[in-house]
Amino acid sequence: MKNHRYQLTPDKMKRIFTILACLLCVLVVNAQDIIVRKPSKKQPTTQTSTAAKKQSTTTKPAKKTSATTSSTNSNRQRILQELADNMVYVQGGTFTMGATSEQESDFIAEKPVHSVTLSSYYIGKTEVTQELWQAVMGSNPSKFKGDRKPVEQVSWDDCQTFISKLNTLTGKNYRLPTEAEWEFAARGGIKSKGYKYSGSNIISDVAWYKDNSGETTHEVGTKSPNELGLYDMSGNVSVWCSDWFNRYSSSPSNNPTGPDSGIFRVYRGGRWGDVAIGCHLSNRHFDSPDYCSYELGLRLCLSE
Repeated sequence: MKNHRYQLTPDKMKRIFTILACLLCVLVVNAQDIIVRKPSKKQPTTQTSTAAKKQSTTTKPAKKTSATTSSTNSNRQRILQELADNMVYVQGGTFTMGATSEQESDFIAEKPVHSVTLSSYYIGKTEVTQELWQAVMGSNPSKFKGDRKPVEQVSWDDCQTFISKLNTLTGKNYRLPTEAEWEFAARGGIKSKGYKYSGSNIISDVAWYKDNSGETTHEVGTKSPNELGLYDMSGNVSVWCSDWFNRYSSSPSNNPTGPDSGIFRVYRGGRWGDVAIGCHLSNRHFDSPDYCSYELGLRLCLSE
């Protein structure tokens, strides 16, 4: 009887197979669940890697910005040093200002001719370039773009802002020239040979003007200089002076700075759009301090 209890009857075998089948199903389901879960276990690693990549990407511009800033500062210092190196010494002296005989002018604003005595000073070899303006102001208002072209479309007021920032950067006292300083330098100072234009009686040698400019500005210093080594005093762009405009006096004067107040500021020098008569050295221009033109820029000056 005992042995009979442990005999594998068909019914018992059926039950055993059923249990084994159930266990097998459980194992398969668990195995499938493990397989499905494996990628999710790796997912945090993938997210961490992606986040790390994003962080790495985020930090790269900071390094680039730092390098760019360093490069910008270095370029600015180069440009500012070039400005300092290109300030031309003008030895003081006495000259006759206005419509002298070689100027062949009947313009009332240029008369009467009068004697002016000036102390020594420095003046820019060329007009202020667009790269210098950009280095100081961080912008470029010019119509005719080009690093080595003169900056234009700047008002007298804009020039004061530029000069203030420039002086902060350099520790110097750059300023606009007085009208008398501009004309004395344009005439060649004490080295003057009495030319009609700045450096020659042949305008095309020393100036970009209506007949040769192609209706645009040109890079500074590409024509011949005058007796002092100054460029573009008779063409390319006119430049602002510090003076308020007024009629000349016949009385001799020492280091004149113009009237104490007024409506218009003076600017001097021929322009790329001028005919030849507009480029002679005694010619005067004037307009309101907020006036801008793509024929008008600036040239810097320094007291000795």
